[in-house]
Amino acid sequence: MILWPVAPDARETTEIGRYLDWLAARGHAFDGYAALHHWSVTDLDGFWASIKDFFGVRFHTPATAVVPDRSMPGTQWFPGATLNYAEHALGAGRDDDVAVIAYSQTRERTELTWARLRDQVARARAGLARLGVGRGDRVVAYLPNIPEAVVAYLAAASLGAIWASCAPEFGARSVVDRFGQVEPRVLLTVAGYRYGAKDVDRRAEVAAIRAGLPTVEHVVHVPYGGHDLPHTLAWDDLLAESAPGFEPVPFAHPLCVLFSSGTTGKPKAIVHGHGGILLEHLKNHGLSWDLRAGDRILWFSTTAWMMWNALVSGLLTGASIVLVDGNPLHPDLAWQWRLAAETRATLMGASPGFLMACRKAGLDPAAEHDLSALRQLGAAGSPLPAEGFHWVRERFPGVLLNVGSGGTDVCSGIVQGSPLQPVRAGEISGPCLGVDAKAFDEHGREVVGELGELVITAPMPSMPVGFWGDEDGTRYRETYFSTYPGVWRHGDWIRFSPDGSCVIAGRSDATLNRGGVRLGTAEFYAVVEELPEIEDSLVVHLEDPAGGNGDLRLFVVLREGVQLDDALRGRIASVLRGALSPRHVPDVITAVPSIPRNRTGKKLELPVKKLLRGARPDDVAARDVLADPASLDPFVALAGRTA
Repeated sequence: MILWPVAPDARETTEIGRYLDWLAARGHAFDGYAALHHWSVTDLDGFWASIKDFFGVRFHTPATAVVPDRSMPGTQWFPGATLNYAEHALGAGRDDDVAVIAYSQTRERTELTWARLRDQVARARAGLARLGVGRGDRVVAYLPNIPEAVVAYLAAASLGAIWASCAPEFGARSVVDRFGQVEPRVLLTVAGYRYGAKDVDRRAEVAAIRAGLPTVEHVVHVPYGGHDLPHTLAWDDLLAESAPGFEPVPFAHPLCVLFSSGTTGKPKAIVHGHGGILLEHLKNHGLSWDLRAGDRILWFSTTAWMMWNALVSGLLTGASIVLVDGNPLHPDLAWQWRLAAETRATLMGASPGFLMACRKAGLDPAAEHDLSALRQLGAAGSPLPAEGFHWVRERFPGVLLNVGSGGTDVCSGIVQGSPLQPVRAGEISGPCLGVDAKAFDEHGREVVGELGELVITAPMPSMPVGFWGDEDGTRYRETYFSTYPGVWRHGDWIRFSPDGSCVIAGRSDATLNRGGVRLGTAEFYAVVEELPEIEDSLVVHLEDPAGGNGDLRLFVVLREGVQLDDALRGRIASVLRGALSPRHVPDVITAVPSIPRNRTGKKLELPVKKLLRGARPDDVAARDVLADPASLDPFVALAGRTA
């Protein structure tokens, strides 16, 4: 069912329409998104060269080719080219326009114009250089989503240094597990912050992090939260002098290191390059998100999630970015909508969980706030049920819902929408431009209309440069290319329809395998959580080594005042049997106080499954990666373990 057909004036009013006209003037005429996408994944040289030229990417030295060999892994992009990501991020806006707007529960709203942002980056660049930071050195940040984090990130990039960040709600152990891998030279940190109405003192954690990072030569204290840090360099002192400039670096030179969630072992340190992130985010933000100069993007994120890097890249298009730090639900569920109205956001990102919570609470944001500037509402982080699509369509009739899925691994989207794609209830519109996404069965054959492994069969510029410390690429190859040689296996379970739209059914390592039939978890949740008695749910399957049906366990969070009795268990089973199949009926249904999720909102099925299989709690999840650290305790108790 199409809820949003392509607008009749999309070709005339959007950035992707302008891009199509630009292509047509150069001999590449396409009648719609499907034809454009086909070209983008078959003619990699032509498509990615067009992205470079359309968005005005500046090479300090030219490339000798675009992609001389498209085999994976090890694809080389734009060999010979030099550039700098920060130069492009700072070059798109007019001096007096606002570049950064920041909201927080720790201090008052702040703004940076483009001129002031450029000046602060030049000053931070000079300060880092005085500390000895140069090309290839690592600068790490234990910072919230505040302007100083953006300034330091761009300053490090301008020098050719390599950035990594963690949110200050992470505990010392998790931070050292991440930062220790890259052996940083400089650490930027806050001493505390406010989360809602709560004051959070992080001085003990900072001390432990400093002790755990022996390579750190300098600690820079960013004043935030009212606490002091002795024996550190003050942020204002770092910014005492100015030295504007940008170090030209090779296309694949490391820009940043992003870390996997760390919920199932030591986090992977994923290295992304200047050129790959620059081209991918220009393409994604301009053509899918329809961002342009003068727009504003608000997308709640912490500095530990790839969405923070994507948010900062809004600057590449000349758009302003809205930073939000603190409790996203404080003082109430409507706070983010008020911020969107106040900032005149043209693109607002939201987690599916947040949208569904607003629906359940009966909110009508567009009626209660002036959201007339909003053109797109993005949703990512977990699947959005069909009911969420209908709610957005009813509440935001003039706003395009753009549901996507991607990941830290490519620091962008793999499947999502755009102004030239229709939106169907409960479905993602299709593969992104330049992403040759398909579903494969276990034999490496493409499947349509049935669930399969999400794969990418052609290289993307934002695929990682590699993993930090993985000198010969063994871990990188094993992670993405061991299942289907030469083809990227992403780790999601997906179903594509014949018209290209798709449904993410959950992580492929968490799918439910009942008697040889694999069942996706997302469709399971979409049914269970529509029951009025159920607030949240999680399902895991404990396989039978002998090949039987195994043990399917459903955990539910009940609405206040509801009891899980035989009648409710029977109703849950009946609804699942009727809406899905008899294979979806759980063997055991258990009530729990909350469902473990990471800080981006993803349910943690695999850690729970490993716990129930007998794993130690410390081996399945770092507590500070969880949105609610106590949410794992009931499962630890059910497994008969000691937390």
